[in-house]
Amino acid sequence: MIKITIVFGLFLLLTFGGIIRAFAQDGPRADHIALYVKDLNKSADFYRNVMQLKEIPEPFHDGKHVWFRTGQHSQLHVIQGAAEVNAHDINTHYAYSVSNLESFTKHLDQMHVKYGNWKQDSQTPQLRPDGVKQVYLQDPDNFWIEVNDDKF
Repeated sequence: MIKITIVFGLFLLLTFGGIIRAFAQDGPRADHIALYVKDLNKSADFYRNVMQLKEIPEPFHDGKHVWFRTGQHSQLHVIQGAAEVNAHDINTHYAYSVSNLESFTKHLDQMHVKYGNWKQDSQTPQLRPDGVKQVYLQDPDNFWIEVNDDKF
């Protein structure tokens, strides 16, 4: 009886474990961020050279789109067409992680890109409650970007 119980228990564990994994894998995951920008060349240059993202082929071939790889399964789509550059609140931002935040901020300094903590009153990285260091900067269309040293 004990063997049957153990075998049945293992069967349930494997079955429900597989179901739980299937649901976890089928849930939403980040695919891309699309930014509508005023000056495509200026924005593409920023993401290519300042943020050091790799440009990838885009399917439109219309001169109004530039796509970048942001992760194994995620992208940034920069799209020409915004009528003007607007102000954005820092509370609305997207974030990238880097392996070495100090090296990245040195790169920003070399590129003469303004960055800072949450209040933008210091270049010293902000320390999140979980210990992750972060800085914030804006792209040419004033979209806020967090860059942190999170090790996921």
